[in-house]
Amino acid sequence: MARLVDEKMSFMAHLGEMRTRIVRSLIGVLVGLAITLPFSQRIVDYLAAPVRASGRNLVFLALTEAFWVQMKVALIAGLFVAAPAILWQVWAFIAPGLHAHERKYAAPFVIIGSLLFLAGGVFALKVVAPFAIHFLLTYERPGLQAMISVGLYIDFLLKFTLAFGVIFELPLAITLAARMGLVTARQLGRNRKYAVLGAFVTAAILTPTPDAFNQTLMAGPLIILYEVGIVCARIFGRRPAPPVAET
Repeated sequence: MARLVDEKMSFMAHLGEMRTRIVRSLIGVLVGLAITLPFSQRIVDYLAAPVRASGRNLVFLALTEAFWVQMKVALIAGLFVAAPAILWQVWAFIAPGLHAHERKYAAPFVIIGSLLFLAGGVFALKVVAPFAIHFLLTYERPGLQAMISVGLYIDFLLKFTLAFGVIFELPLAITLAARMGLVTARQLGRNRKYAVLGAFVTAAILTPTPDAFNQTLMAGPLIILYEVGIVCARIFGRRPAPPVAET
C-alpha cells in the first residue's frame, strides 16, 4: 500500500513538473511574440515574395484577415525566437532521468536543437515552399485565375515551416533516446527500411502537392536525418554496463 502511494505521489510530482515546464515554455513564446510583433508586417511581405514574383498579389477576404495573419506570423516567429528557452525546459524535464555526467550536455542540446529547428524552417522556406508554390500555380489556366487569400497562403507556409522545424530535430531526438538507453544504433539500422517507408508516408501526408518531386524534398531530408541519428546513436549512445565478475 505504501509503495502504491509513493508511486502515485511520484506520478503527480511528474505531472506538476511537466505543468511547470509547459508554463515556462509558454512564457518564453510570449516573450518571443513581443520581440517579433513589431516586425510582423516585414515578415509577411517577405513570405509573400514568391507570389509577387509571379506577378500576382495576395488578397484578404475579411476585414480582420490581414490583422490576424500578422499576429499569427508574429506568434510563429516568436516560437522560433523562443526555441532555446523551450528546449531548455525540455532538457530540465528529462535531466533527472540522466546520469550526473550526462547532464553536462545541456548547453549542446539547447544550442544544437535551436540551430536544427531554425535550419528546418529555413529549408522549408528557401527550398520546399518555392517549388510547391510554383507547382500549384501551374493549375491556373484561362477561365481559372488564382486569387490567393493571404490567410490561407500564410497558413500553408507556416505549416511547412513548423513541420520541417520539428523534423530537423530527429537526429537530436534519436541521440537523446540512445543516450537514455531507449534505442541502439543496431536497432535503428535494422529498422531502416521501415524508417524510409515512414518518411515517404509522412511526406505524402504533410506535403500539399501530389507530385513525387515535392514529396521527395521532404522525405529525402527525413531519411538523411535518420541516418545522421544512427551515427549519433552509435557515437553517443549509452554503453552497456560491463558484466560483474563472480567471486
